[in-house]
Amino acid sequence: MSADQKPSSSAASEQNPQKPASKDPKRKKDDKKDDDLSDEDLALKQQLELYVERVQDVDPGVQKLALESMRQEIRTATSSMTSVPKPLKFLRPHYGTLKAYFEIMPESDLKKYLADILSVLALTMSAEGERESLKYRLLGSEGDIGSWGHEYVRNLAGEIAQEFQKRQYDDMPVDALMELVQQIVAFHMKHNAEPEAVDLLMEVEDLDLLVEHVDATNYKRACLYLTSSSSYLPSPDDILALDIAYTIYIKFEDLTSALRIALLLDNIQYVKQVYTSTEDLLLKKQFSYIIARHGLTVELDDDIAAEDNDRDILQDIVNNTKLSEGYLTLARDIEVMEPKSPEDIYKVHLIDGRASASSSLDSARQNLAATFVNAFVNAGFGQDKLMTVPSESSSGGASGSWLFKNKEHGKASAAASLGMILLWDIDNGLAQIDKYLHSNDNHVVAGALLGVGIVNCGVKNDCDPALALLLDYINREDTIIRIGSILGLGITYAGSHQEELRIRLSQILGDPKTPLEVLVFSALCLGLVFVGSCNEEIAQSIIFALMDRSEAELGEPLTRLLPVALGLLYLGKQDSVEATAEVSKTFNEKIRKYCDVTLMSLAYAGTGNVLKVQNLLGICSQHLDKGETHQGPAVLGIALIAMAEDLGLEMAVRSLERLLQYGEQNIRRAVPLALGILCISNPKVNVMDTLSRLSHDADADVSMAAIISLGLIGAGTNNARIAGMLRNLSSYYYKEAGHLFCVRIAQGLVHLGKGLLTLSPYHSDRFLLSPTALAGLVTVLHACLDMKSIILGKYHYMLYILVLAMQPRMLLTVDENLKPLSVPVRVGQAVDVVGQAGRPKTITGFQTHSTPVLLAAGERAELATEKYILLSPVLEGFVILKENPDYREDH
Repeated sequence: MSADQKPSSSAASEQNPQKPASKDPKRKKDDKKDDDLSDEDLALKQQLELYVERVQDVDPGVQKLALESMRQEIRTATSSMTSVPKPLKFLRPHYGTLKAYFEIMPESDLKKYLADILSVLALTMSAEGERESLKYRLLGSEGDIGSWGHEYVRNLAGEIAQEFQKRQYDDMPVDALMELVQQIVAFHMKHNAEPEAVDLLMEVEDLDLLVEHVDATNYKRACLYLTSSSSYLPSPDDILALDIAYTIYIKFEDLTSALRIALLLDNIQYVKQVYTSTEDLLLKKQFSYIIARHGLTVELDDDIAAEDNDRDILQDIVNNTKLSEGYLTLARDIEVMEPKSPEDIYKVHLIDGRASASSSLDSARQNLAATFVNAFVNAGFGQDKLMTVPSESSSGGASGSWLFKNKEHGKASAAASLGMILLWDIDNGLAQIDKYLHSNDNHVVAGALLGVGIVNCGVKNDCDPALALLLDYINREDTIIRIGSILGLGITYAGSHQEELRIRLSQILGDPKTPLEVLVFSALCLGLVFVGSCNEEIAQSIIFALMDRSEAELGEPLTRLLPVALGLLYLGKQDSVEATAEVSKTFNEKIRKYCDVTLMSLAYAGTGNVLKVQNLLGICSQHLDKGETHQGPAVLGIALIAMAEDLGLEMAVRSLERLLQYGEQNIRRAVPLALGILCISNPKVNVMDTLSRLSHDADADVSMAAIISLGLIGAGTNNARIAGMLRNLSSYYYKEAGHLFCVRIAQGLVHLGKGLLTLSPYHSDRFLLSPTALAGLVTVLHACLDMKSIILGKYHYMLYILVLAMQPRMLLTVDENLKPLSVPVRVGQAVDVVGQAGRPKTITGFQTHSTPVLLAAGERAELATEKYILLSPVLEGFVILKENPDYREDH
């Protein structure tokens, strides 16, 4: 037997070293190995071999002693991370022997004892995929598994996951495994290994167990891991993970975090539960700020706040009535109240000679571009140098004069730009726009109606002025007036599920005499108002409208927005779209594929669903005949789905590079727009360079899309490099009216709100996606797929739909009376700390400022004083601070 050969051979070599080594090569090798060992290792080795022999003794007492000693040796052995502990190394040759003996051993406590030891030995010795460690663990005693060390527990967890899948597949009971899981999870949670506990529970499909095991010290880390991993889990596991996180937050009364998850799940019941879980009015105010930023329409009832006075205050915050005031506070603090003119943005003096020649070009179009630039740059400031100039004569001379420097539908955009300048300021805005509603020029009236809609965007008012004003106009004779009022309603009530609009606009959709443009805008308006509602009745009205139209009308460029309107109803709602998608397969083949791709890309927007991205990439890889247009939306779809998390985003940027090299022309036209939405208001250098290259492309559509996208990725950032690129482009394209218009629009976007606004639909640390903001961006991007006939044609006012995504990128801290309060905060690049040990820093490279401050993309703020307590875990938007009662000034 090998066990006694070895000790004797080594003993012999020790006793007389002069004796020549035996001829047997195996012997020789053994001797050599033993000579390398130090004396104590040798002693340990012999000791262990002795135990192995004694375990097989007939006397149970001897067996017990041997097992005890062996266990002691294994437990006390320490090892470096790189090497196997010595006892396990020396017992390696005897693993088979012990296994064989275990099989013939009679049932007894000793047998269980031996099983425990075999289970640990299997850690380094069992063959791959045998799961022996788990097998012996289940046969062994029910002892504490943690005492064998982390590595052992980790290995067990891995084997349990495999075994669980196998047993489920074979329909075998899993109760024994679940008892072990309980022990392992308890062990992990005690030892700061929350991610491992969560992973194990996901593998055995029993996340509910987590709720019992978390405590006040580790619930935050466990929930952070759950919520972060949810974006990588397949449906329905992702929802389950978020549900558990919500339950845990509620359990530990971290209600603001619970509210963020309720909003992510889009679950109104949860939102109400968060409100009713506390009596603290200040906390409820903070909830209301978060809901207002998310753009959710909630009617607060008696359960949420019993007293009318309190309820009115909360409803005011939810309605976003304070947004304009907060934004202007920020602007005064940063000292950018001075209105800017388009010339300040173009900076013509910085460009070489030939740009000055361009002024002779189509002046109406130049003025139209200036209108948009002026509107974007002064958005929300309430004053500018073109539209709100106080007039010398009381008849509104000066502002009128700019209005009439535009032609026909240009006047509509000019009048509407007033709404953008007075954004969010309802009382002032309606008063100033009112004079244009009585104009004799239909275009001006239409623009004024759209302006009314823009002023009210994202701000709700109890007396609903927009509804009262605009509903009268939607059935007028004149097409442009109808479009103005309908689009205005869509912008004001986006996401509010306003019933009355559904009834009135469905009538327009159902009327066969409705002109095509009015039909399209009515459908879009419904899509925006009922975004993500999966409303079947509206879906049917739009489907019937699509089916009833003639071949010729389906070929019109505007028609491509009907599938978008249909898709908006299902924005981000994943599987709910399937019934509608089936119906869309029966459409006229001109629009069938386009509709199918659009529906899929919108339904999975912001979900990060990898399978759908692959589907869409497949569609993009086909080489089609001319005249097929459905690959454009597929490219946009890739970006919309992949923007959900950073890894997917990086990969999508790479895939889009490939499409540029190998794709057909209609794909290349959509790639810049897709890059624009992926990095919206977040000018990444690699994307900027790609777009800069494409902005000189030979194909006019590609270069125009690239120019607009430069504006989108720099939106509201005042990025100097992009501003420089656009100035150069304006002199490069000085003879091309269309390109120049796009350059101007992009310049306006880069300086959006003088650099205080963002277009990013994500907020709350890139955790929440605002559906209305995304809806606005998607609509504009789809319109840009056919730049020449929509944006450069007579529908340029569609650019105003971007207002749905405009939000101040600020952090404004307020005190308990909701008055601005200046406190020091540290602002730096956000660091992903999910699953890291200890208490890692969440921001890096920070600077300390006093609020209000601007937050750029990828930045995070944290409070730099202990004088106040935060009511929100995420410092963004409006944050309420309350005095810290334990704070003592250090003198």
